[in-house]
Amino acid sequence: MKILQICSKIPYAPKDGGGIAMNILTQGLMNQGNLVHVLAISTPKHFLNEDAIDSDYKRSTSFQSVFIDTSVKPVNAILNLFSSKSYNVVRFYSLAFEKVLIEKLKSEQYDIIQLESLWVTPYFDVIRKHSKAKIVLRSHNVEYLIWERLASEATGMLKKKYLSLLAKRLKNYELNLLNKYDAIACITELDASVFKKAGCTIPIVHIPFGIDLEKYKVDDTDLEKPSVFHIGAMDWQPNIDGVNWFLNNAWDKLIALYPSLKLYLAGKNISSNYNQKNVIIDGEVANAHRYISSKSIMVIPLSSGGGIRVKIIEGMALGKTIISTSIGAEGIEYENKKNILIADSPSEFVDAIDKCVNDSTFADMLGRNARILIETKHNNKLICSKLSDFYKSLLN
Repeated sequence: MKILQICSKIPYAPKDGGGIAMNILTQGLMNQGNLVHVLAISTPKHFLNEDAIDSDYKRSTSFQSVFIDTSVKPVNAILNLFSSKSYNVVRFYSLAFEKVLIEKLKSEQYDIIQLESLWVTPYFDVIRKHSKAKIVLRSHNVEYLIWERLASEATGMLKKKYLSLLAKRLKNYELNLLNKYDAIACITELDASVFKKAGCTIPIVHIPFGIDLEKYKVDDTDLEKPSVFHIGAMDWQPNIDGVNWFLNNAWDKLIALYPSLKLYLAGKNISSNYNQKNVIIDGEVANAHRYISSKSIMVIPLSSGGGIRVKIIEGMALGKTIISTSIGAEGIEYENKKNILIADSPSEFVDAIDKCVNDSTFADMLGRNARILIETKHNNKLICSKLSDFYKSLLN
């Protein structure tokens, strides 16, 4: 099959969850014998000069990108209040990108056009006009649910009202598109259930985030034990809110119990203003796998967000002990106290970390079982084989 993968960010050299999720499908679908072309939006938040992209990747994927300034502009945000359109979505539309897309559709005949996330759907009508390919949304999240959660947790009347408006418009946009695609591939079964309840009648398939197991080897050579860490992009609001919540509500209680225990924070665009005791700011790390392997207890204190936490999957693949909120672990077929610990309050986080520090045998068991879960449920070879078969069924 010939597949055009349209990405809302440059997926090459992926460092965040979305980029990793896009790139792993590119590689997996090609390994299944499909021809995959990649057309991506380059944004200020995820900018990468094309000269820095591997030549083999560009050649094998016929890679193209177009820069769109998707940054939030106060004037545009205010003017959007007088429109009925979703400001979250319209920031990803540009005539320049549309022109490149049309040229690509005219020069190539694709079987499948895979839209990576809701943010590239403003080009849906253009695709329908210029291509006979089946259009499949790869839904990374139910996006409006993220914004509803952000609105519900916002402090201040004006901020809460504005976020509620963004969520309402995004929901209308997202749900109105549901039955216009030819199919939807959801990363989580929970998201698929939400779409079905909203009236989706087109084919929906559960295609979870997969990994190449050969690239994830459990290595305890440089392990600091015990140690606590969080790794994630700190330009994503749910990560910012989650880390702040953990620091403000749980960390002081932990270092009162364990005065030498350290918390390591890693991720791009992380603030240097965290000044709590025993908190180490490592920023963006060169090798995420090596970094994760060097620490023992991963915390995911998310109270908002959607889809699946790629860093949890990676941590599990590397045999880490993981403590997460219920929201953070959504979309993963975990078993609490078998391959992960679920904590939804400060006291539960403190108790969970206390348990893992005091009982290393229990903590190690969680890590081993986590690895087994990933081998069973998130093997990219099996996942992409399933997706290829699904695409063939659409064409037939």
